[in-house]
Amino acid sequence: MEYSSNKLSKMSGVSARTLRHYDDIGLLKPARVASSGYRVYGQEEVSALQQILLYKEQGFSLGDIKKLLSAPDLNREQTFLSHLARLQKRRELLDALISNVTKSIAAMKGEIAMTDKERFGGFKQAVIDENERKYGAEILSKYGAQAVEESNVCLKDLTREQYNECERLRLAVEESLKAALEIGDPAKCISARDLRPTPTVVERVLPKLQPGVPQGAGGNVCCR
Repeated sequence: MEYSSNKLSKMSGVSARTLRHYDDIGLLKPARVASSGYRVYGQEEVSALQQILLYKEQGFSLGDIKKLLSAPDLNREQTFLSHLARLQKRRELLDALISNVTKSIAAMKGEIAMTDKERFGGFKQAVIDENERKYGAEILSKYGAQAVEESNVCLKDLTREQYNECERLRLAVEESLKAALEIGDPAKCISARDLRPTPTVVERVLPKLQPGVPQGAGGNVCCR
């Protein structure tokens, strides 16, 4: 079945103007252009638009989406399985956060006792999901799914003490880089003492890390 740009716009919720933009940047070309000048889209383009919307919903940029869809080894079934896995992870995260809030309310009422570990349930997964939405395409293409998954497991296994220490290191690095840009002399900005991890991180965390796998700009330097 074929659709004009107006019909496809009404069916998908994507404006005709956006469809024209996708055509202009080479993200979604119509199957053909009618003699009247109207763009006509077929089943292949409908499927591609569905994938574009799924990737956009996960935070991918149009540039990254174009690279993913134009890959010579693109497997549509595998792509949708990946979408499904990401959505299931998001649902699990929401369930964890709902449970966290529900338990917190019950604890405030004195109905249950809540451990410190339970208070942070779901939040580390939220960091991982946010990083995947922002940098998923980049880190997957550079390091592969297995390395990324190992890094994520490392982050989720950190204790609160280890997590806080890694956050301290990340913030110190960011502040040092910011200062380096401002004065134009990186050598004067980074203090080895400020960036030195504590013995806890060295002994318990670093041996488990997957080197070279970033957790994104907002992620955790200990899992790099």
